[in-house]
Amino acid sequence: MPYQDLREFLARLEGAKKLHRISKPVDKDWEIAAVSRVAFQSIPEDRRPALFFENVAGFDIPVVAGVLGGSRSIYCLALDCEVRDVHKKWSEAEQHPIEPQRVSKGPVQENILADKQVDLHRLPIPTWTVGQDPAPYITAGCVVTADPDSGIRNVGTYRVELKGRRELGLFINYLQGGREHVEKNNKSGRPAPVAIVLGTDPTIGLVSVTRLPQNVDELAVAGALRGAPVKVIKCTTVDLEVPASAEIVIEGRIRPNEPVREGPFGEYTGYMGPESMSYMVDVSCISHRNRPLFQAFISQMPPSESSCIRSTGRGSALYKHLVDDLHLPVCDVHLMECSGAAAYLVISIRKSHPAQPRVVMCAAWSFAPQFGKFTVVVDEDIDIRDLAMVNWAMSFRVQPERDVFIMPGMPAVSLDPSQAPENIVQQDPTRRVSSKLGIDATRKHAFPGVSLPPQEHLDRVRKEWKSYGF
Repeated sequence: MPYQDLREFLARLEGAKKLHRISKPVDKDWEIAAVSRVAFQSIPEDRRPALFFENVAGFDIPVVAGVLGGSRSIYCLALDCEVRDVHKKWSEAEQHPIEPQRVSKGPVQENILADKQVDLHRLPIPTWTVGQDPAPYITAGCVVTADPDSGIRNVGTYRVELKGRRELGLFINYLQGGREHVEKNNKSGRPAPVAIVLGTDPTIGLVSVTRLPQNVDELAVAGALRGAPVKVIKCTTVDLEVPASAEIVIEGRIRPNEPVREGPFGEYTGYMGPESMSYMVDVSCISHRNRPLFQAFISQMPPSESSCIRSTGRGSALYKHLVDDLHLPVCDVHLMECSGAAAYLVISIRKSHPAQPRVVMCAAWSFAPQFGKFTVVVDEDIDIRDLAMVNWAMSFRVQPERDVFIMPGMPAVSLDPSQAPENIVQQDPTRRVSSKLGIDATRKHAFPGVSLPPQEHLDRVRKEWKSYGF
């Protein structure tokens, strides 16, 4: 059965011991970010929980974070599948979307605050990079826009800066569908309607952060992922539909052709993203459930929630392309979290021909040219999610002169500060061009035996691990 809303999913996480409740009062302006960072740095990925801040000082609205990407197991609970089936689940959902179902009422409109009642300061919006972010930021908003000509909807997650009691700065980069909708309205001098949705059924959050084909309705793909239509309700002040079971919806209009300074903001690379001329949103309404929850994404320095979500989703799509579409002998694919799930790609293969590692690298780069600045191909015996194992393979299965090559003239990783400062990139777009480093870390001949105890002995010890006093 599909999750009806965020609350039902949180109950599932708690039952699976993947939700950590924090009852101590916390300060939204520094403490939520600091607690989240320490949790992601100190708890191993397979045991990282979602975080539930029950008591945010000065507010009566709890904050939840890490709810979609605290770990791969949390991501898979959101999709109700095993890790090995993630790519299949996404593929089937994109091929067989289920259209949303319009309803006349929903919990998200249990409370409606319009016009002068609107006060964004009543929401516990955290500050994420203290001393460098200019203001608190909404990080997990599912931003709904529509094409003014066709009416086709787009749902995407973009950074949203708190500007004032009724004003927000919205940054949408050049590659996102929502930007096209806003720019069409700008050309006509019309305000662009927008709705920022917080706290949804987890499949909606996942489609919002996933790049889908142009003109595909993200809510229809979410319906296929959850196995039932997403129920949507019409906004009260703009002509858009939003998930009826969401926690909070912020409605507004983007000022036509009036860009505003927004940022800098701590980005997924672990560096500050530059200040930008972005959109100004005039907020016309906030609707919310009784006793709402405020959902946030943990981003900034990897490992983070955003890097885990990106790694799992992007890796799944790439695996499907390499295995299902091209029939290459790929065993597993991993975009390392330490690289923001972008710059460092590792692929394991069952090699039967000496050229296969380079074929696989080129196939991966052609599918996602902006990823894999460093791409390593290893044999199937290497656990590509264990950085020590990957480094071991590079240490003893690579001869640099023979097994390393550079591919020039490739797209750069987005926001990679090693490219050039943003002002230089804007003046000279060729600075967005990068190169790839490919490393063939597979065995090229018969190797000596690996110096480990027999596998059956290791398995037996792991099974009886507690008997050794650990």
